[in-house]
Amino acid sequence: MIRDPFLPTSGIHNFRDYGGWNTRDGGEVRSGLLWRSGQHVKATEEDLAAIAALDIRTVIDLRGASERERNPCRRVDGFDGEVIFYDGETSSSPPHMDIDDSVTTADYARQRMLAVYTRMPRNPAMIEMFARYFRVLDEREGASLVHCFAGKDRTGVAAMLLLHVLGVSRADQMAEFLRTNDAPTLAVLREQSVPAMEERLGRKMDDEAVMALLGVREEYLQTWWDEIESEYGSLDAFIDGQLGVDEALRERLRHRFVA
Repeated sequence: MIRDPFLPTSGIHNFRDYGGWNTRDGGEVRSGLLWRSGQHVKATEEDLAAIAALDIRTVIDLRGASERERNPCRRVDGFDGEVIFYDGETSSSPPHMDIDDSVTTADYARQRMLAVYTRMPRNPAMIEMFARYFRVLDEREGASLVHCFAGKDRTGVAAMLLLHVLGVSRADQMAEFLRTNDAPTLAVLREQSVPAMEERLGRKMDDEAVMALLGVREEYLQTWWDEIESEYGSLDAFIDGQLGVDEALRERLRHRFVA
């Protein structure tokens, strides 16, 4: 991928195209169809105009009910596509904000994030949403957007799963995951996250601890992979057995999303 995948925004964090990656059989994941981001609660009119030009027909919102209630997303005026969401909680709180008084240093923050990725493979709500994500990509035409609060943890895993099914190498799956750290909109996520975290803790947070929570690390996704392999045997076994993505569905997705 040579081009800049990030859509310029001023009120949405980490809005980007996760197509463009090469596949093992010599193809390339189509660009312009697969978008990912953080939540759109602070989207500006300029942001919404830029999104409108993408002709996104389906939104997969991985946030839980309380997150959606606290942070209702702004949508493009006249949006008549479908928003897919879970009717309940997908997490006790946004994963990067799942903290308590133990988060006193960057290492404690890192450990909290590793705990998030350890739990996620067994979270029934997330398993259901990942399965629905694949189904709607198969069933609905046009471009799609998958997002959560920060667009990095739940969304990062969703994007990785699709890229795996499309035949992208594990190294490039990790590269896509880590590209979050290059997002030019970190200030947006800090504004939406840090004041609430500091209020919960009753003190200022060390910047290294903040970055352990607001960014992503290779070990985060590696922990998810390790847990999947320990619990289900392999990533493919999880995708087939838990998400219902059989070979016929894989072929349809490859036909649609790989050039």
